[in-house]
Amino acid sequence: MTQLPNIITAVRIVGSLGLLFCDVMGAAFWTIYAFCGISDIADGGLARKFMSVTKTGALLDSMADICFVVCCSLKLLAVFELPLWLWIWAGVIVTIKVINQMSALVMQGRCIFPHTIANKVTGFLLFIAIPLLFWSIIPLAFVAAVATFAAAHEGYFIRTNS
Repeated sequence: MTQLPNIITAVRIVGSLGLLFCDVMGAAFWTIYAFCGISDIADGGLARKFMSVTKTGALLDSMADICFVVCCSLKLLAVFELPLWLWIWAGVIVTIKVINQMSALVMQGRCIFPHTIANKVTGFLLFIAIPLLFWSIIPLAFVAAVATFAAAHEGYFIRTNS
């Protein structure tokens, strides 16, 4: 049972890659999307429950998160027309996160993917906001604000070793 969280995370990576082969308007896409989002919540909870939290598991979880975001972005950005200001905002967030990782490499000699509450809230809100894009971009703008705070907080975390 101690490996169950890592197995769930690995399946999330496979599911994320599977999204690339699904029609965004189809049931398969949204079923896999829901599985990936729910499994992202479940794997950490199970790891804590089974007292099997490891650095490898945390890194695998971060890689699965990145894979999920990239695969969703590739599929969804082709469907939705987002305004330029939102693209610029997303670019700022990505830039902050890249600077954070560069800081981690310089200061600690490795990449660090902090599982802060702000990052978890951002992931949860993004998971909920994506389906709402069919009606409005306002939820995504709210998520961008939270993500900006989370990225800045992540940088503080990395630079202060908190």
